[in-house]
Amino acid sequence: MFDPALLQTFLLIAEGNSFSEASRKLGLRQPTVSDHVRKLEELVGRRLFVRDTHTVSLTIEGEAMIEFARNILEANERAKRHFAGAKLRGRLRFGASEDLVSSWLPDVLHGFMRDHPEVDLELTIALSNPLIAKFDAGELDVALCKRWPGDDRGEFIWRDSLVWAGNDEEPNFQNGQLPLIVYPPPSISRYIALGALEQAAVPWRIACTSGSLSGLVAATRAGLGVMAHSRRLMPKGLHECADTRRLPKLGDVEFVLLRPRRGARAPVSELSAAIVERAEQF
Repeated sequence: MFDPALLQTFLLIAEGNSFSEASRKLGLRQPTVSDHVRKLEELVGRRLFVRDTHTVSLTIEGEAMIEFARNILEANERAKRHFAGAKLRGRLRFGASEDLVSSWLPDVLHGFMRDHPEVDLELTIALSNPLIAKFDAGELDVALCKRWPGDDRGEFIWRDSLVWAGNDEEPNFQNGQLPLIVYPPPSISRYIALGALEQAAVPWRIACTSGSLSGLVAATRAGLGVMAHSRRLMPKGLHECADTRRLPKLGDVEFVLLRPRRGARAPVSELSAAIVERAEQF
């Protein structure tokens, strides 16, 4: 349905290039660039840009079109590489939050490295905030992490409920206080948990702090307290607490993919596609 040439022109303009700059970068005449935009707008039946004599800005439909265009172009390139038998090479710096490493991510990485053995994978496991900082600093090519409530950054992968987890379904309040097991700040799950308890006026105390998920899980299994955790990524040996009368709901947490907005290298595109495909099955 969508001509890749039209999508490529659209993305160049959507990413801040003027029509004249897009014309120069694509090696096309400016009327041809304008014609590409017109044809794409006719295909989707929506205006994608608002233009005047000085500025070009995206409409709401244009904002939505960015991800579709990028994904279509990447899928097109991956199909070309597949049928051409091209092998991926180079270094891929990938960061992921620790709770994913203990669930389905190893299967994704195993399949990726099996299909692309000449890619050198550099893996970083950390909390979401350090991963975001490393990506912003150019130290990661792609990152899979949680995003803060209200943040719209990153490519949405999936949403899960954040729940209270313990070694038993009944939380053990100690002297009227809920013992908590948390990451050190800044931590998204810590922020959400403490905010929910404060809003519900539930007394609490921090019984254990650990910078690693394995430390949090060990403390929770030992019965030192409860922790906030993604429901579908619940570690073995832990249970979702059923005491909804005293424990406030924590809401949802969103997992997102951070990657370059344009010009992503082939290994980034291939790994991103594998992650998205696996997440859709999860």
